[in-house]
Parts: sequence; structure tokens; C-alpha cells
Amino acid sequence: MLHISQTVSIADEEIELSYIRAQGAGGQNVNKVSSAVHLRFDINASSLPDFYKERLLNLKDSRITKDGVIVIKAQQYRTQEKNREDALMRLEEMVKSVAKVQKARRATKPTKSSQRKRMDGKTQRGKTKALRGKVSF
Repeated sequence: MLHISQTVSIADEEIELSYIRAQGAGGQNVNKVSSAVHLRFDINASSLPDFYKERLLNLKDSRITKDGVIVIKAQQYRTQEKNREDALMRLEEMVKSVAKVQKARRATKPTKSSQRKRMDGKTQRGKTKALRGKVSF
């Protein structure tokens, strides 16, 4: 059971894990041990609330297929168990990220004094640079 919040969780049956051989350089066990993990999670067939499903499907993430399946490949660690935990943590982070509602940004104008300070600073900097010209006799 993967707990997202106090009320939302994902059952283990909804998460499909398969073990494959990791890519890259390896040692003696590289061709024998399947330590990398492929995690597949079907958003549409899950028991997540509709709010989560909508937000996940609207994410512009390369790990989400057109069919609405999240595919996470974990091969950072040498052991299968650590890669499994890593994949589950990444899924949990992805689902938690869509739960946060961004605060609407209100446009503001700079104050008169801040505008004046900025212009004074630019003028001062221009004078300093003007003094760097060639010296004439």
C-alpha cells in the first residue's frame, strides 16, 4: 500500500513491477542479475480520486504515455530492493506534486520609490562608466 495522504492511497495490485537488467557498465553480475525495476501505473484504471487523475493526465511529463500509464525505470542502485523503493518513491512524489494547488499570482506594480532608486542607480553607473573614457590633455 502506497500512502499519498491521510485519505488517499494506492493499492499494491494497481502497481505493476517488472525486473530487468540494468544498462551501463557493470561487473561480474551484469549479465546475470536483473536489478533494474520498471514500474507501470495505469492512471485511468486506478482508485485515485478524479481530481488526482485529471491533474496527472494533464501533466506534461515524458514518463506518462498517451494511454495514461506512468512508466518509471529505476536502475540507480545495485540491488533490486533499493531500485524498487526508489521507483515507488518517485511515483509517490509525482502523485503528491499534483495534489498541491498553486497559489494564484496577483500582479503588482513597483513602488515609486523603488522605481526612483533603480533609475538613480542606473544614472550613477552610467557616470562611473563615462569616467573610464580616454584621458585628454
